[in-house]
Amino acid sequence: MALPANVTTGIWTLDPSHSEIGFTVRHAGISKVRGQFTDAAATLDLAENVTDSKVNASIKTASFDSGDANRDGHVRGEDFFDVESFPEISFVSSTIVPKGDAYELQGDLTIKGITRPVALETEFNGVAVDPFGNTRAGLSAETTISRKDFGLTWNAVLEAGGVLVSDKVAINLELAFIAPAA
Repeated sequence: MALPANVTTGIWTLDPSHSEIGFTVRHAGISKVRGQFTDAAATLDLAENVTDSKVNASIKTASFDSGDANRDGHVRGEDFFDVESFPEISFVSSTIVPKGDAYELQGDLTIKGITRPVALETEFNGVAVDPFGNTRAGLSAETTISRKDFGLTWNAVLEAGGVLVSDKVAINLELAFIAPAA
């Protein structure tokens, strides 16, 4: 699958100030908690044939932010991410599969030293030139993972049944990449 005419090959870099690495997890079985990681880096090595492209990303676990300082401290601690021992989450792509107008980005996600394959449903949102002359590309991606698959097993049983934190975590990415300099 060839690149659109206005998109160049090369290594595009993540613009973290115009990107969001978000998540949603069910809390107490009755509500959803949303949050994000605020410190990430990524490259998109864009090939002439889109399916030959590669993505590498790293996220600083200490940048976990759900909007609640107490919860954030707990999640950064040993019960969850253990940011002292595991300061980064990483993703390395292996395959890009066209799916109609979208793509499935397959690769290895590593959290807390445990690597598992994941597939991200990915949508290309287009290209634009900003007022400063930078060419930008936008991508949206999402997947759902089992946190237990990555050693994130802490939980509390609720009096009425069920658990405090669901196993399933929805990951939602809104990403802006900047083209390589000409």
